[in-house]
Amino acid sequence: MAGLESMIVEEKQQPIKSVDREKTCPLLLRVFCSTGRHHSTNEYSYGNVPSNELQIYTWMDATLRELTTLVRDVNPETRRKGTYFDFAIVYPERGPMFRMREIGVTCSGQKGADDSKTLAQAKFTIGDFMDINITPPNRIPPPRRQRPY
Repeated sequence: MAGLESMIVEEKQQPIKSVDREKTCPLLLRVFCSTGRHHSTNEYSYGNVPSNELQIYTWMDATLRELTTLVRDVNPETRRKGTYFDFAIVYPERGPMFRMREIGVTCSGQKGADDSKTLAQAKFTIGDFMDINITPPNRIPPPRRQRPY
């Protein structure tokens, strides 16, 4: 058998660049929340968006926990402990179609692995939409995706 080699490649994460929020102009994050499910990508096509838009001015270093807090501030029924927030980025594909990519889950009153994930780490691009599936504490939480470690 010919010499087989294996090579371990260490994947280096980009260092997190902090944003000077006093000097950097915030971006407009268009957020669409729904209870129990994500919106369909068809609801975003052909220039349409779901009707329940929440506009948040923030920066690329905003964390999912920070976004959770902002949504809870304007949406009283999401303030209960144990409410799950399942975040997804909706971005344009080719033509009028959109794709959705889940980026993390937070839970009110509990610390989680995705709490400190930033928009930049999630590869958010200015102009993308944020879709949040809100699951109340009395329902089954969204399934946890397996981490490729």
